[in-house]
Amino acid sequence: MNHDHLINHPGILTGFTILVVVMLLLDLGVFNKKSHEISNREALVWSIVWISLAMAFSGVIYYLMGFQQFAQFQSAYWIEKALSVDNLFVFIMVFGFFNVPKYLHHKVLFWGIIGALVFRAIFIFTGVELINMTYLPEMEIFGQTVSVNVVLTLFGFFLLFAGIKSWGAHEDDDENKDFSKSPGAKLIYRFFKVTKDFEGDRFFVIKEGVRIATPLLVVVTVIEFTDLLFAVDSIPAIFAIAPDDPFILYTSNIFAILGLRALYFLLANFMYMFSKLHYGLAVILAFIGVKMLISPFYHISSPVSLMVVGGVLLISVIISFMFPGEHEEKTEEAINKEDGN
Repeated sequence: MNHDHLINHPGILTGFTILVVVMLLLDLGVFNKKSHEISNREALVWSIVWISLAMAFSGVIYYLMGFQQFAQFQSAYWIEKALSVDNLFVFIMVFGFFNVPKYLHHKVLFWGIIGALVFRAIFIFTGVELINMTYLPEMEIFGQTVSVNVVLTLFGFFLLFAGIKSWGAHEDDDENKDFSKSPGAKLIYRFFKVTKDFEGDRFFVIKEGVRIATPLLVVVTVIEFTDLLFAVDSIPAIFAIAPDDPFILYTSNIFAILGLRALYFLLANFMYMFSKLHYGLAVILAFIGVKMLISPFYHISSPVSLMVVGGVLLISVIISFMFPGEHEEKTEEAINKEDGN
């Protein structure tokens, strides 16, 4: 059996897409048909469901393709998951800034994820094509015959820079940010009049015969644009794991994103436990950047990458537990603002 042909067949991607759509419809249309505040228990159950589905899917990959592709999926999945956890604090800031009622958080994140599914597919499949088109002719460098890829080299420098920059970043960078002036908010304010108050879970209302947007539409659009900024780091990072396999990249990325919504509700009150995560992510981004830059000369295998990523994440979480610092107080302040205090 030609496993590569099987996995990359359009029918397999179609089946995966159908599974995702069915799960999302069950989530929104059955379990969360009515907007409500998500409890910790519900968030935990859905987190377990999504992580279990991802792990089961990686088991299928192991069975059909072997350990190499299994390690690639796991590496890409946990890189995306870790970057997502680090960005949850920004979501808390957005919800707090716009005073979004807690019962509306699920709907905002749901539609944010729908947009992410589409944009990540575009980024990943386009990126793979660009990578395949930008290999330079073989050349001799330092006595070795190598084939350099222009896109991967640029990604390598970018991720190395992003890692160095992330090391000096702090969680309070967004605390005083005016999200009403972000690109997503400006887009809505430019084309629609917006009501001052939320109108339940509606995006538009009719007042005096005029269709007016609600702040909920503004928040969803801000979240969508925020996710696009997140993708600038995460998408290049996973290309270092499997640059020529869009199936591994897309499925791992989507599974990580699908679990983000439940993870938000589960961890929103415990973000201080990840106060040092950005240091770990800085190391991971720099490691991936270096991996890309040296790949023409030396290949770091997927299992080794998985061990490095897993080890760094584990150490950063342990250190966060030991030394929570001031992030706990800042998170509590953001949540209090979110509740209207």
